[in-house]
Amino acid sequence: MKTHNHAHQLSSYQNEHNESRRNALKMTGATIAALAVAAVGSSPANAQSAEPLQLIDDGKLWDKTFPQSNKVEHSKITFRNRYGITLVGDLYQPKNAKGKLAAIAVSGPFGAVKEQSSGLYAQTMAERGFVTLAFDPSYTGESGGEPRNVASPDINTEDFSAAVDALGLQPNVDRERIGIIGICGWGGMALNAAAIDKRIKAVVASTMYDMTRVMSKGYNDSVTLAQRTEMLEQLGQQRWKDADKGQPNYGPVMNQLKGGEPQFLVDYHDYYRTPRGFHPRSVNSNGSWTMTTPLSFMNMPILTYIAEISPRPALLIHGEKAHSRYFSETAYAAAAEPKELMIIPGAVHTDLYDRVDIIPFDKLTEFFSTHLA
Repeated sequence: MKTHNHAHQLSSYQNEHNESRRNALKMTGATIAALAVAAVGSSPANAQSAEPLQLIDDGKLWDKTFPQSNKVEHSKITFRNRYGITLVGDLYQPKNAKGKLAAIAVSGPFGAVKEQSSGLYAQTMAERGFVTLAFDPSYTGESGGEPRNVASPDINTEDFSAAVDALGLQPNVDRERIGIIGICGWGGMALNAAAIDKRIKAVVASTMYDMTRVMSKGYNDSVTLAQRTEMLEQLGQQRWKDADKGQPNYGPVMNQLKGGEPQFLVDYHDYYRTPRGFHPRSVNSNGSWTMTTPLSFMNMPILTYIAEISPRPALLIHGEKAHSRYFSETAYAAAAEPKELMIIPGAVHTDLYDRVDIIPFDKLTEFFSTHLA
């Protein structure tokens, strides 16, 4: 496939921005995993397990961060992953469609819920003729799993395959024409799922993070061995605290600003903590991860087998000015053909969460229409 990474722009971009980006991320690059072991022990607002599978009005109440489309049918479904965890998803189907259709499972960003970005992607692609499923990953949102607000590169990769199972059980879905979209941290999970699950015929990673890389190495791989060792020591001590307490501790509520943060953290706040994208069930809007969440990410690189997605196609989409752009660039370099990297001029990381004038839905439609034909 032709790549749209604009190599001449990349060189100037790197020269101009690398130094400022290193400076801006210095305060966080060495402490991305340590953020989860901050000195806070209280549970956030949405961390209590309560009854996570009591569905909100069974899908009849529209509680999304985006307007409801009159072009699609919406319903909630539940399904189980390979570990026995019950997941909850929003199923979107084009109205008046006939016959067997291609389908797409969507999840992300990391710490978001299906009522946010993934639901917007799913509903929009359903408007364009696909059966789509936006789902809450294990331990988050309306999905099951105890304790609440914990992530796992293995289980969350499995969640994508379980969503493929769920789509394949729909009577109007062609099992040979299923693709997936992962957003932000679930972009990495989607690539990992596509590498191992050959039923996935095409994969898109939008504004992608490799969570195993950033947790273990920090932004721009800036964490030293000494810093990594210190983080693991802290995580081990946190395990003792959790063991003594008999339940996990949680960090502070995510994406609150104190002043002086790098612009990308301000961008996260402007999505998750304002009416633009706030949702009460979202970890990033109204909660925090368990303090030991980084443990399983620290020694498990999820993109080791990315080349095995081939000969199925992969499309990576990223913003030109996103702090996370390097994740897609290195993943693209490691992937085998057919592959494509699409850089959106002027866009930052969170622009691809919900800016419908920036998210390249025409490109997504072309990609899946071609490869799920």
